[in-house]
Amino acid sequence: MKPSDIKLTAEHPELRVKEIARGIVRRGLKPVEPKTSVSLRIDADVLEWFKSQGEGYQTRMNAVLRAYKEAAA
Repeated sequence: MKPSDIKLTAEHPELRVKEIARGIVRRGLKPVEPKTSVSLRIDADVLEWFKSQGEGYQTRMNAVLRAYKEAAA
């Protein structure tokens, strides 16, 4: 199939690479439980460092907290 054979519509728009990769990674895995929204006070320099690492900083912060939880168990 050539790219010119693909018909894009409002119902089926073009996917970004990130969306395609997420779908491939999730295939065959258990469903992800929903996250809980919280309000958390974090030192400004810590937050800015996580944000400076790029998109997904909240997910990375969650991973650090999870690693700490698992190490403490």
